[in-house]
Amino acid sequence: MPLITERVALARNGANDKVICRMPSGWAVMGDVQFLPGYCLLLPDPVVCSLNDLDVEARAVYLLDMARIGDALLKATGALRINYEILGNSEPELHCHIFPRYAAEPDDKRRMPAWFYDWKAATPYAEEHHGDLRQQLAALLTAGADA
Repeated sequence: MPLITERVALARNGANDKVICRMPSGWAVMGDVQFLPGYCLLLPDPVVCSLNDLDVEARAVYLLDMARIGDALLKATGALRINYEILGNSEPELHCHIFPRYAAEPDDKRRMPAWFYDWKAATPYAEEHHGDLRQQLAALLTAGADA
């Protein structure tokens, strides 16, 4: 089973421990690693291959959900800005990486894409370390669900 399809199935079944919350377009989840505290993804539900496979209304909802996650990250982390990346080259199913970027990042990393970090050496997501932030993001996103 492809990775994004697997993660969405786990979320639907309540078995994905990184789920922040269900959103109109899919699932907000914490990243597997947290080299940038608050790194999240938006997984569509249902899963599609690319943004271009969504109709106009579904695209608008997905992109609005991305921005809502970014807004929540700005409030919860004090990040300087948010980077949004939809790639799909190695995992050819729609998903967006949402990276909070910080003024305190090392100079050689701060102005570069997040992919220049050493992902293999990054801190894995762990509920005991990152759960408070996950819960804070869930509260912000749930509170703004009717906005």
